Amino acid sequence: MESTDKLTDVNQVLKYLTEKFPQCFILDGEPKPLKIGLFNDLAERLSDDPCVSKTQLRVAVRRYTNSWRYLKSIQLGTQRIDLDGHPCGELQKEHVDFASEKLKESLEKFKLKKKQQKNQSQTDRSEKEKSKPKAFVKKAAVKAEEGKNKKSTKLATRKPKKSVQTQSPDSLDQLRVEQRVKVKLGTKPILGRILDLGKDEINVQLDTGLIVKVRLEHILFS
Repeated sequence: MESTDKLTDVNQVLKYLTEKFPQCFILDGEPKPLKIGLFNDLAERLSDDPCVSKTQLRVAVRRYTNSWRYLKSIQLGTQRIDLDGHPCGELQKEHVDFASEKLKESLEKFKLKKKQQKNQSQTDRSEKEKSKPKAFVKKAAVKAEEGKNKKSTKLATRKPKKSVQTQSPDSLDQLRVEQRVKVKLGTKPILGRILDLGKDEINVQLDTGLIVKVRLEHILFS
């Protein structure tokens, strides 16, 4: 790239990374699992690069490693790679399990969003029902209430999930950069280290290599 202007769009940053490190970052096709701690190598290699900032690099790597196609690539027997495409060790089962759980949660969120959009569409249609005779509207309202009651009864019978009894920090003052902590994600906390502390959110690099942004209540002392 000939321009020296800082890239601000995450998609542009990802495209730039594929140009700089074609053996590591892949936008078309099946990606390869990245080396644990690769972000530090990336930040060092591009420390004097006028096109990208450390913050934009962190956002881009997070987008890349949280994508469905990347999470699907985390399979047993697969080798991690460094910036130059060299193998850096085989994936461990705990990392594969974490990626599988992360992918499952992402797909569930996508389905939930689709369901909410469908519900909104149904709400819009219900507005049109107001112009129909009162008897028809009353009958429809009774059916809707019956369905709601059935759903509430079903939810009430579900067994509550077991909570994890682990100490959490009361404020950001109890945390520091590079501190080892656990992050409440999925079914069990995942070990990682703090990259930086924000006012409302904390950037943590998990031992799996993924970088996540979480709130204080999701942090546990390791």
